[in-house]
Amino acid sequence: MARTFTGGKLVIASHNPGKVREIGELLAPFGAEVISASELGLPEPVEDGDTFVANAEIKAIAAAKAANLPALADDSGLAVHALGGDPGIYSARWAGPDKDFSLAMKKVEEALENKEDRSAHFACALTLCWPDGHMESFEGQVHGTMTWPPRGDKGFGYDPTFSADGMDITFAEMDPAAKHAISHRASAFKKLVAACFKSDD
Repeated sequence: MARTFTGGKLVIASHNPGKVREIGELLAPFGAEVISASELGLPEPVEDGDTFVANAEIKAIAAAKAANLPALADDSGLAVHALGGDPGIYSARWAGPDKDFSLAMKKVEEALENKEDRSAHFACALTLCWPDGHMESFEGQVHGTMTWPPRGDKGFGYDPTFSADGMDITFAEMDPAAKHAISHRASAFKKLVAACFKSDD
């Protein structure tokens, strides 16, 4: 039986404003008073796990213990099949120290040159951790195709170059609510919510 989050303050263990905003919107119905790790001035831990789940757990436990509050961490990234799953857990690192995702998208496109297979998937691991170290982790994926040139300005990260299966627009061209309904984060989130959250109504 998974442990239930009972409301109150919840630290989002991320310094990425786009990610914090998206998770905050998904959490809105559940009585969570969301605060980001950057607002609390928490340091970013070294993410040296070899899977999305391992890195999410590293971030969640560091934030929960530092803030003495429940913390939710997300580790997500883009896996391009013709590139052997790269950039994968290194998705943010491909953007460099300035987190320049236009650079990261260009790197992916250059690596895909002369490759017929442009299939890819976004993966997301969510870990909810309490200050006593108890953790619950969940994973989700969404499959699609890499597109070029980048299109749209509504998303973040690699969103302007990814179209989900069955869609002719990129994640960055989608209405945020429509993206939330089908994204890798939404998939992991549904599992998290079913296990650990109760809505206010």
